[in-house]
Amino acid sequence: MHVPSWRDVRILVIDDEEMNIEMLRRVLEPEGYSRFVTTTDPRQALALYREHHPDLILLDLKMPYLEGHEVLALFREEIPPDTYLPILVLTSDGSSEAKRRALSGGARDFLTKPLSPIEVRLRIRNLLETRFLHLAMQNQNQWLEERVRERTAELTRRTVELEEARVEILQRLARAAEFRDDETGLHTQRVGRTAALLAEGLGIAPSEVEVIRRAAPLHDIGKIGIPDAVLLKGGRLSVDEFEVMKTHTLIGADILSGSSVPLLATGREIALTHHEHWDGTGYPTGLAGDAIPLSGRAVAVADVFDALTHPRPYKAAWPAEAALEEIRREAGRQFDPEIAHAFAALHREGRMAEPVTV
Repeated sequence: MHVPSWRDVRILVIDDEEMNIEMLRRVLEPEGYSRFVTTTDPRQALALYREHHPDLILLDLKMPYLEGHEVLALFREEIPPDTYLPILVLTSDGSSEAKRRALSGGARDFLTKPLSPIEVRLRIRNLLETRFLHLAMQNQNQWLEERVRERTAELTRRTVELEEARVEILQRLARAAEFRDDETGLHTQRVGRTAALLAEGLGIAPSEVEVIRRAAPLHDIGKIGIPDAVLLKGGRLSVDEFEVMKTHTLIGADILSGSSVPLLATGREIALTHHEHWDGTGYPTGLAGDAIPLSGRAVAVADVFDALTHPRPYKAAWPAEAALEEIRREAGRQFDPEIAHAFAALHREGRMAEPVTV
């Protein structure tokens, strides 16, 4: 599958106002985008999609013949589930209900008119970067499958090499996801290191500790599928927005599924369960106690501590002692008490220094 260059990007614009389409041209052409397919009739949307195979769809909501939500439903049935085709909704309807319906209906992001040219360019660039990453990963997976077929005689040796390549791609994808709300990109590495130290302190076998160290940085890989409007929101999330945010656990588990390699299997386990709570009040499935895998329980503590002690778009960094007190306070509720105790011991021993490399 071809990964386009920025100048080759195909953009499908669906808006019943020709003036809005021309405005988008003027905003995007100076950035090098030149391949536009446009229509003011939403009934043509599917035919244009099938003919031109766009890399990005810009969609209005309030249109005659078919509303944008109806067009989203048509695309959801047409676009294969393993395809990341970003749809950016551009609408004058800024209500929370319109946003909720659009995001749950398949849109990847949502902007309200009147549009800010700078914001339009940035959101589009972020969406296209994510698409390019997905296309690159699909290309790599196809290449891996072809190599396996071609080199059956070398299956054992090649399998190791190919899975390592896949792991590296996923780790880079996880870092790309993390860069969206952590400008240093080091959060995933710190979480991996801390989770491994916790596993070691609990007496886990060294080989399993190493698997956790390498798998833990994949815990938030599912953020790659969360719209910027939710992930980068500067204030408290609404109920609907939080429901969208919670899906990063399921998205991450899906990305990492289907492999018998211990590293990826553990990565899937962590991605799915690192927001489960010891008392059963977490998500996505409400597991409790020892039903939560140890890897998920360890990453839960490491992830929360690191998130609290480093700045995010929606908060300032906490002092380490305040974050440690929060871990202690949530022992037996959010966190496994034994792991919370082991974490406090690591902190007392001064073993929480941040890594200096990625």
